[in-house]
Amino acid sequence: MSKQKYFFLILILGSLTALGPFSIDMYLPGFPAIAQDLNTTAARVALSLSSFFIGISAGQLLYGPLLDRFGRKTPLYLGLGLYIAASVGCATIRTIDGLIVLRFVQAIGSCAAGVASVAMVRDLFPVKDSAKVFALLMLVVGLSPMIAPTVGSYVTAAFGWQGVFITLGIMGAMMLIASRLWLPESYTPDTSLSLKPGPILTNFWAVLREPQFYTYTFAGAVAFSGLFAYVADSPLVFMDIFGVDAKVYGWIFAFLSIGLIGSSQVNSVLLRKYQSQQLIFAALICQVITSLVFLALTSLGMIGLGGTIALLFIFLCCLGFSNPNTAALSLAPFSKNAGSASALMGAIQMGMGSLASMGVSVFSNHTAVPMVTIMAATSLLALLLLVIGRRQIVEQVEVPTGQLAAPVH
Repeated sequence: MSKQKYFFLILILGSLTALGPFSIDMYLPGFPAIAQDLNTTAARVALSLSSFFIGISAGQLLYGPLLDRFGRKTPLYLGLGLYIAASVGCATIRTIDGLIVLRFVQAIGSCAAGVASVAMVRDLFPVKDSAKVFALLMLVVGLSPMIAPTVGSYVTAAFGWQGVFITLGIMGAMMLIASRLWLPESYTPDTSLSLKPGPILTNFWAVLREPQFYTYTFAGAVAFSGLFAYVADSPLVFMDIFGVDAKVYGWIFAFLSIGLIGSSQVNSVLLRKYQSQQLIFAALICQVITSLVFLALTSLGMIGLGGTIALLFIFLCCLGFSNPNTAALSLAPFSKNAGSASALMGAIQMGMGSLASMGVSVFSNHTAVPMVTIMAATSLLALLLLVIGRRQIVEQVEVPTGQLAAPVH
């Protein structure tokens, strides 16, 4: 493979991987403007984020079998077309209920890009190069929450919140054209593969029954759901309560993302000395303490903008340590069903995240208390699930060297 072709493949696959994170983060600075234009509240607008998380959760389970049955490109084209149409719909919709529904559809479309890009890395690159390629893709995913809100804040300021969805639609169209012109079909469709629900559900059930999988998957997903509560409520907390403008909010969000991304990189270094399970326990204990202190100070009205940013930064650092390790230990027992296990783990994580983001919307009282309460409750529950679940694991399968999963956003 020539260097030019290699570069284009990485560029296209990286862009596909980033579509979902950009769709989540880019419109966050526009929450107040959306609420004003659609005659609703920022908390109600946050339900459009929850519906997006639900769509991603469902999409991960949907596209796995489709990509194996029909090849990589046909489902990808279908998903990107759906994404473009939904993005245009989001830009022109005039009701909040319509936006909530269209964001769900947009998520189903974007999920095709993420799932297909991962599958195509395995198809197109030798095994010895795949780890390097995945690392590059995960770097794109990690940079997305740092870049997307800042870009979104400037687009919102210049063109209104509708401009964000038009921009996302243009991104989707560019990826569709690039995929059509320069992305090869990397997999021969397996016409013998059954798409009936029965065999698919049986396969997922076999994965779910593994104690190591359900222990670390549910503990990790519940712990990580605090991130979704933060993402959903951060526009209200920073722009409504603390009164920062959209551009400043974008820079705050970018700074806080450094905590999650940076700690995940430090985690890789610490794994040379410590085991994954040790880092998970330490991270969860720190997360519980941080969130309880955060809740106490917020409830008493004793914390300002600086303190809120500092405690959120520590909280996200904890997730940067726990999430890659819980993901890696969840998938470690599987040699044959790794694809199904990965899809199920992603769906559970997004499902838990959607519940957390819905929670901050439902219990919104124009303070940060609902967000911080959910962060504290999920941290405690995650630690409890880990302690109880570990007793069910007869013999833990350790993570092979160099196969630690990257943090999910």
